[in-house]
Amino acid sequence: MAATLGSTLLGFSREVVSATYYGTRWEMDTFLAAAVVPTILFGVFNGALVSALVPAFSEYLTHRRDEEAWRLANTVINGLFLILAVCAVLGYVLAPWFVPIIAHGFPPPQMGVAIHMTRWLMPSIIAVSLSGVFTAILNAHHRFRSAALTGIVLNITTISTVMFLNQRLGIFALVIGTSLGLIAQMLIQIPALLYMGKYRLMLDLRHPGLRRIGQVLSPIVVGSAAGQTALFFDRYFASTLSPGYIAGMNYVTKLVNFPQQIFAAAIATVIFPLLAAEFAKANRAGIGQSVATGLRLVNFIMIPAMCALLVLARPIVQTLFERGTFGPTATDLCAGLLPYAAVGMIALAGNVVLTRVCFACRETNWAVVVSVVAVTINVALCVAWLPTLGARGLLLANSLSQAIQAALLLGVVVRIVHGVDWAKLLISTLKIVVASAIMVGALHWIQALGVEPSHAFASRAWFLFGQIAIGALVFVAVARILEVEELSLAVRLILQKFERNVPSAPDSGGAPIA
Repeated sequence: MAATLGSTLLGFSREVVSATYYGTRWEMDTFLAAAVVPTILFGVFNGALVSALVPAFSEYLTHRRDEEAWRLANTVINGLFLILAVCAVLGYVLAPWFVPIIAHGFPPPQMGVAIHMTRWLMPSIIAVSLSGVFTAILNAHHRFRSAALTGIVLNITTISTVMFLNQRLGIFALVIGTSLGLIAQMLIQIPALLYMGKYRLMLDLRHPGLRRIGQVLSPIVVGSAAGQTALFFDRYFASTLSPGYIAGMNYVTKLVNFPQQIFAAAIATVIFPLLAAEFAKANRAGIGQSVATGLRLVNFIMIPAMCALLVLARPIVQTLFERGTFGPTATDLCAGLLPYAAVGMIALAGNVVLTRVCFACRETNWAVVVSVVAVTINVALCVAWLPTLGARGLLLANSLSQAIQAALLLGVVVRIVHGVDWAKLLISTLKIVVASAIMVGALHWIQALGVEPSHAFASRAWFLFGQIAIGALVFVAVARILEVEELSLAVRLILQKFERNVPSAPDSGGAPIA
């Protein structure tokens, strides 16, 4: 949990550093377009490989068939390396053909830079996928330390490279830093892997475990690919807009994802083993209670977080990003986009919990179908709203499609479980909405006082912290008065995450690249 939190904070720090050096200039737009392929591959394969490989390896290890387990592991590592090496070479050669599809709105000079960047990033796809395999093998052997540190190593490497090489290389410092960071997250796991002394240069394509992995991996990959397709279309449509919008959308998306990655993922991780245990005992009522608890906690955290982002959009963007190349114009752009992304954060966090329910209850096929439907709706809304709303329409399409996905997943979950206390969930939600509304009133009252901090970072940060602290105190006080049970439940469950030392369930939604 500490490593995950550190990785999340460093990942956000990486965005702050990128904003400082590159802001919302066309170079940042170009990098984000060039990073689409490795970002999508990370999102599709990293979590999917862990989800599929851990059970396969664990089954052999549980039955003390270590030699078969390692023959399977070596086959997967070596086979995947060969396949990905060929893909990286093909990606390098074919970049002039597929990059214009992703960034079809870029002018020719910018397109040339995007192709060059893509070629620099191509080798990283090998590191991205092998890192997922190494994590799966280490997790199956109950070795979590090096795998948990991958995000920290990636972000430190990227940030350091940008800070040291930016003056000489410009935006290519970020390109090289990203490639080196992705390679570093693979390398940090190799010592732990080699320490076990079982790695061999071998391929056993007839190993029966390969078929079982394929059966499990296929639906997960399809579902992950459907979710990552939304990123492709975001960059595809945004490439036709004025320079800066791709970068602006990236910054606000990272802001919205930040509370979800810290809190909603922690909640989902804690209830995941409970769901799996109740499903194994065929206790559908117990699953229903866990689902309701998870959704109530999501509402308790994400509703006030969404309200705070809506009210404090400009001071948040200004405090976190406005320095260096990121000037007032970039602040105006991002502050104007943030509300359209923030309105979908409740559904986004709810989907994390509901997807865990489907996986715990082995309903992966329906989860995949829902993902495909949500992406289809997202693309249709993007096409409809892009001409009139521009980047705001793309973000709003993402938010609405997330809400539709949450509603459909909820329908799937209702079919699986029994005993969801809808009345308690509704009453809890209404109490949280009331507490959040009073918090919003307090924040508006502070803004109406007309107090403005100076342009110094310390002054802006202190003033923003004060607003957030007052808003949080008001929310908690009203929640106590209304006897919102989730107040104590949220604290207890997050503390249990530390006490139980529960390893985080793999999540493919947040690719730490671009």
